[in-house]
Amino acid sequence: MNKTELIEKIAAGAGLTKADAKKALDATVGAIKEALVAGDKVALVGFGTFSVNERPAREGINPSTKEKIQIAAKKVAKFKAGAELADAIN
Repeated sequence: MNKTELIEKIAAGAGLTKADAKKALDATVGAIKEALVAGDKVALVGFGTFSVNERPAREGINPSTKEKIQIAAKKVAKFKAGAELADAIN
C-alpha cells in the first residue's frame, strides 16, 4: 500500500474528503517525526511504539575490496508492534 492508497482508506473509513485525509496523515506523520527528532517515544496503544535507538560505531568490511572500514555511530528509527497488531498479523 502506498501513501495515496492509505489516504483513500483513511478518507473512506473516517468519512473525510481525500484532501482532509491527506492533511490528517501528513500532520500525524509530522508529529511522529518531530517527537522522534526530539528523542521522545510515540506509543500508540494497540498499534505499536516508535522510538529512536543509537547504534555505536563499529568496524565493517567493504564487500567489493574486502578492506576494513569504520562505520560511524548513528541514530535509527525503530518500530515495535503492539500486542493487538502482532496478533492481527498472526
